[in-house]
Amino acid sequence: MTIQHRFEAIIQRIAAAEKAAGRPAGSVTLVAVGKKHPAAAIRQLASLGQRDFGESYLDEALDKQRQLADLSLNWHFIGPIQSNKTRGIAENFDWVHSVDRVKIADRLSAQRPADRGRLKVFIQVNIDREQSKSGVMPEQLPELLAHVRSLPRIELVGLMAIPRPATTGGQPRLAFDRLRQLRDDYATADCPLPLLSMGMSDDLDEAVAAGATHVRIGTALFGARE
Repeated sequence: MTIQHRFEAIIQRIAAAEKAAGRPAGSVTLVAVGKKHPAAAIRQLASLGQRDFGESYLDEALDKQRQLADLSLNWHFIGPIQSNKTRGIAENFDWVHSVDRVKIADRLSAQRPADRGRLKVFIQVNIDREQSKSGVMPEQLPELLAHVRSLPRIELVGLMAIPRPATTGGQPRLAFDRLRQLRDDYATADCPLPLLSMGMSDDLDEAVAAGATHVRIGTALFGARE
């Protein structure tokens, strides 16, 4: 199957999920996750109209950005963040989905160039409390939210989670519902946390039903990674 066929299938799948959930058409943003795939594949997808792309590895992402500098794309950093990578992320990305501690948020805000506008940030929640995953624990979320809200170069837009897959005993729909409830619990009038980044290739339908605004799709678009 070609990238074009996969892209069309995912667009149709998202539209069907929106309709089934009674949500407006176009209310879900597709973030195409290109990690471990070449810049040429991203260029091909961009030629079909895709504009939002997610990457997890900074050096790989910066190389792709250089190769694709002639395109107008929105770049999302979605992977775990090390302290020594924050400057490159702050300077070169439009969105960050994986802020999970004060130190990282502080560095991203301090290192964000003034001429780039505020960096749009999701806080990642370890919704299933997995030791193998990044994310703030739910009970520590209020403190982190309060801190990130105060930072001058960051726009806090919502929450992100990667639930335990159903194939390993997880219940993604319940996890998505819990994330949405956390958002509802901690949203305020001046920081409503309107966005939810949740759902990948295997569970995007459940994520959309639970209120996802951004789904991060890799394999279903690009095929298996090498």
